[in-house]
Amino acid sequence: MPSIRPMHTLLLASLLTFLAACASTPAPPIGPPQVPGQVSSADWEQDMQRFAAADAVTPPPKHALLFIGSSSIRFWDTLATDFPGLPVINRGFGGSEIRDSTWYADRIVVPYAPRQVLIYAGDNDLASGRSPVQLRDDFRRFVARVRHDLPRVKIAYISNKPSPSRAHLLAAQRKANSLIRQDIATMANVQFIDIFTPMLDAQGRPREELFGEDRLHMNPAGYELWTRVVAPYLSADRSIPVTDP
Repeated sequence: MPSIRPMHTLLLASLLTFLAACASTPAPPIGPPQVPGQVSSADWEQDMQRFAAADAVTPPPKHALLFIGSSSIRFWDTLATDFPGLPVINRGFGGSEIRDSTWYADRIVVPYAPRQVLIYAGDNDLASGRSPVQLRDDFRRFVARVRHDLPRVKIAYISNKPSPSRAHLLAAQRKANSLIRQDIATMANVQFIDIFTPMLDAQGRPREELFGEDRLHMNPAGYELWTRVVAPYLSADRSIPVTDP
């Protein structure tokens, strides 16, 4: 019977060679946390370039209130007048999900060194098939990504809104809002802003008078309600350090 020892020797030699190669390979640099399941879309690149061009013409203020997220933020054209005396930056890009704001945080969050980040995203996510649990996890990753570079920045999550055109998502929105609210209760300097409840009528249905013809995007009355609800959560303290000294 032929000996198999030479094969053992060959395997051992190969293993030692592999281990030596691994030991000599430098460790990857420490950087932003990985975002499993993250997505990006070429559709948003035009928005990123639009933001960069606007910043080049008029540099935004440091330590401002940064509003990011989907179309409900993008179409909030009255932010500056709704919150007079407070520096605000609008970096909403329509159709986006929580994961997209996480992906582009290095371009639309970190460079501004804001005193507070307010994000609205979630109903597009649910409409595209994300589950309430996935939304909760996506928001966790958003917080981790932002806090990697801005460890002391305040963050606020504006809850899913109940749109008439997406009334079939109400149960999923309630679940997602509840999960995110519970998670936020365990986080430092993170707030949950409930705009879901005041946008429902006495029967628990979305208030039609707050929306435009598409029954998805808000009209001025909707933004007036948002202004009243969001205002108490805004940080007026410009001295808050957002990064480690």
